[in-house]
Amino acid sequence: MPNQTTSVPAAAGAVLAATGLAHLVVPQAFHAITASAFPKDTTTWTKRNGVTEAVVGTAIAIPATRKAGLVALGAYVAFLGSRIVLARR
Repeated sequence: MPNQTTSVPAAAGAVLAATGLAHLVVPQAFHAITASAFPKDTTTWTKRNGVTEAVVGTAIAIPATRKAGLVALGAYVAFLGSRIVLARR
């Protein structure tokens, strides 16, 4: 039986990576939410966010890079939050 301590982060990372790839396959599905943080050039930012999520998710899924992935996730969430705040001004 797999160790639950490692399988939960691996699964969460895989889901995040898959969501990132979905940004690239069906970007229109993410335009509305992306526009709230990036009202200008939403299409480009949808793709950038997709690549970022795919890379960060992959890093979280792999035990050897998990800590770096979690740090990157924190930075990414802070970046998105700041963009939402700035876009509402």
